[in-house]
Amino acid sequence: MKIFRIVIIEDEPRAARQLQKLITNSTYSFEVLSILDSVEEAVSWLETNLNPDLIFMDIQLADGLSFEIFHKTEVKAPIIFTTAFDQYAIRAFKVNSIDYLLKPIQKEDLQQALQKFQATTYTASINSEVLKELLHSLQAPNVRNGILVKEGSAYVQVPIATLAYIYSETSITFGITIDNKRYIIDETMDQVQSTLPYTDFFRINRGQIVHKSAIQKIEPYFNHRLKLEVLHDRNQDFIVSRQKASNFKEWLNS
Repeated sequence: MKIFRIVIIEDEPRAARQLQKLITNSTYSFEVLSILDSVEEAVSWLETNLNPDLIFMDIQLADGLSFEIFHKTEVKAPIIFTTAFDQYAIRAFKVNSIDYLLKPIQKEDLQQALQKFQATTYTASINSEVLKELLHSLQAPNVRNGILVKEGSAYVQVPIATLAYIYSETSITFGITIDNKRYIIDETMDQVQSTLPYTDFFRINRGQIVHKSAIQKIEPYFNHRLKLEVLHDRNQDFIVSRQKASNFKEWLNS
């Protein structure tokens, strides 16, 4: 049986480990060559290594959308995208027969995608027009007006506009409002981010999303990062990762 060489491009360590475990436990033989967590790292790896047989690629990486990889280097391998975005927001995948898996990835869905990979003659080329449509869809998703949160034993809906920031702690997602109320959000950070307006919210690192109006001060921080002073910080440090610092500055000026 042929052993397929794969690369995982995913910036969430736990998600990467889970995917690798699912692949290892599948009925097919695969060797994971590398796990990469950013556009920059992916481009560097692809330009200095032989082409893998298959790439699993998350849409949102530490330093931007993974579609940027295709603009910076030639990708000569079939892609299975992984994403927490709603299937309606990624309808354009079907146009170019690109496969995708919705997070959290289920064993049965992965098995089906791998069966399709083995049974189909994949084209490694990605249609640029499809990418443009995908990019538009993801930057302008079906934004909601409110978010369901826990209040005691009940659920209430909090207007998105009232959130100062969202953060994750011990695998629980919390939302802090501009009047300093804290709520538990029954969604992952990826799920929350997928329906927030990009013009208002920015994910500064894996565990924090901030509203533009909640940012009170920005200071340079070591290792080319940025440190933010945020409304109602609750003794948290808000650090913009090195990979996201440039995009963050552009977002502030947009």
